[in-house]
Amino acid sequence: MKQGDAGGIGGDRGEVRLPARRGLFYGGAWHAPESGAEAETLSPGTGRSLGVVAQASAKDVDAAVAAARKGFLAWRDVAPRERARILRAVAARIRQHADELALLDAVDCGNPCSAMRYDSHASADQLEFFSGLVTEMKGSSVPMGPQVVNFSVRQPLGVVAKIVAFNHPFMFCAGKAAAPLAAGNAVIVKPPEQAPLSALRFAELIEDLVPAGVFNVLPGGKEAGAALAAHPGVAKISVIGSVQTGRAVLAAGAATLKPALLELGGKNALIAFDDADPEEVASAVIDGMNFAWCGQSCGSTSRALLHETIYDRVVEHVLTRITAFRPGDPADPSTTMGAIVSAVQHRRILDYIEIGKAEGARLLHGGKTPDDPALAGGYFIEPTVFGDVTPQMRIAREEIFGPVVSLMRWRDEAEMIDIANGVDYGLTCSIWTNDLERAHRTAMKAEAGYVWINETGKHFLGAPFGGWKQSGIGREECLDELLAYTQEKNIHIRLKGGSG
Repeated sequence: MKQGDAGGIGGDRGEVRLPARRGLFYGGAWHAPESGAEAETLSPGTGRSLGVVAQASAKDVDAAVAAARKGFLAWRDVAPRERARILRAVAARIRQHADELALLDAVDCGNPCSAMRYDSHASADQLEFFSGLVTEMKGSSVPMGPQVVNFSVRQPLGVVAKIVAFNHPFMFCAGKAAAPLAAGNAVIVKPPEQAPLSALRFAELIEDLVPAGVFNVLPGGKEAGAALAAHPGVAKISVIGSVQTGRAVLAAGAATLKPALLELGGKNALIAFDDADPEEVASAVIDGMNFAWCGQSCGSTSRALLHETIYDRVVEHVLTRITAFRPGDPADPSTTMGAIVSAVQHRRILDYIEIGKAEGARLLHGGKTPDDPALAGGYFIEPTVFGDVTPQMRIAREEIFGPVVSLMRWRDEAEMIDIANGVDYGLTCSIWTNDLERAHRTAMKAEAGYVWINETGKHFLGAPFGGWKQSGIGREECLDELLAYTQEKNIHIRLKGGSG
């Protein structure tokens, strides 16, 4: 499908609605890229082409930032409750098209459409949540005597750029735009190179709802991302991606002292004590790995630290429960596990599996591509479990971003804490015990920004999500995220006749 063509692709699972426009969306209009560059998008489930998408250059970024600046100057003066009304209308439009958007993401990023349907509604949830917080961007007053009024106000930053990852393309595009838009900023989204289609479709769906220049989409590669990070007209940049990407963005934005919100990688620990129920822990090991989307999640608990007294029983239950996850067609509603996003990532994960074997880890399940000939054209890997993993192994230290979980034994609590904290990442941690004192003690020692006790994997709107160490900067999904897209201004008034 060439740029500008409309329509969908058919198949056994029904028609997938592809975006009719494949160009750059900014200033309320669609534009061809200045260089004419395009890139082909492949479906991870089949390896087949989904058509070409425009690639923004640095000159396109200049034009988009200028258009977004105009949009911002109008949007910031829209009354907060009216901004909230518009965002609620956007959320309603998403819910109307939730199944369509889920299927589009499924064929474009490889995650099963059942999981992507959740992403559609989660995006609407975030828009509704932040629309309800628009009157909470409050300043404060400082008492200075009867002849002086001193107070602060919060104002939006300007143009915010968001570079998002491939594992939840639509939710990261639509849902993560909610806070900056609610605060009165204009937003430019650079969708993932591997899965840009749902962002373009979103722009098509809401271009009649949002004023021109307020929401913009620039598909592209590293050039576009670097230009956004360095652009003096971009007031803040937000990244969901790898640690390497986060570092590059911080470096590019340093010349303009650009603040950043970064949600980066994770090598997260699930800790199970000897009093935890082995069946519950096994369920948590499976659920925490997010096998539905092939472990391609920064929050996945890919290291399971199991007390030696329950280790064997947990392993037994894990190997039973993991059979529920079998790679299949992402567009099929019955599929429980999707495809890896790209050939490059597919090869990388398989290489890590070979590294695990070579380091002496015991392969308990999976570890290869499926035998089903119907899946031969896609990028599939079986859910993989390694046992007897030691802390020094690369599969226990490095983020694989694939369906590979490492099971580790422990005996001494202090040593276990050192192992859990002994990686460069610090995003999530899941703790399993029936001892409240032990649970609280461990949670306080965990070097992670988001800790579950007898729970795993879930996010809760209103609860701050974000990482420690190399896992990121800033917090999302809460009031702090909204305030992070504002800046505080102090105003001092000397009343007539006063001496303040």
